[in-house]
Amino acid sequence: MIRKVFLFLTLMIMSIGYMAAQAQADIKFDKMSHDFGDFPETDPVVKCTFTFTNVGDGPLVVHQVVASCGCTVPEYTQEPIMPGKTGTIQVTYSGRGKYPGHFSKSITVRSNAKSAERIKLTIEGNMTEAKTKK
Repeated sequence: MIRKVFLFLTLMIMSIGYMAAQAQADIKFDKMSHDFGDFPETDPVVKCTFTFTNVGDGPLVVHQVVASCGCTVPEYTQEPIMPGKTGTIQVTYSGRGKYPGHFSKSITVRSNAKSAERIKLTIEGNMTEAKTKK
């Protein structure tokens, strides 16, 4: 009798551990790109926020968020995101010292999401030349 109870408890603990190991995070963004449109060279810093949700059943961890150049700086939620909860990535683009015109930059997000370990977000816009006074 004791052997049967022990065997039953052992199997139950193993199955709970197996189910917990199967819990995986997944990520879904509210948008994959952002267009700043036109903004003036006299006010060259623009910001946007990408919001993401953990649509999986395990904690989501964003390991790294990297921009394609130094003029673009991402800041992101550092702590694990529980299932159903949201996090953000705020992206700041600075056109200081850049020539006016169209730009397009990418931001790569690395996480433990089961659907994609790497996701590429994009920002773009058009910095318009400052009008010269006569």
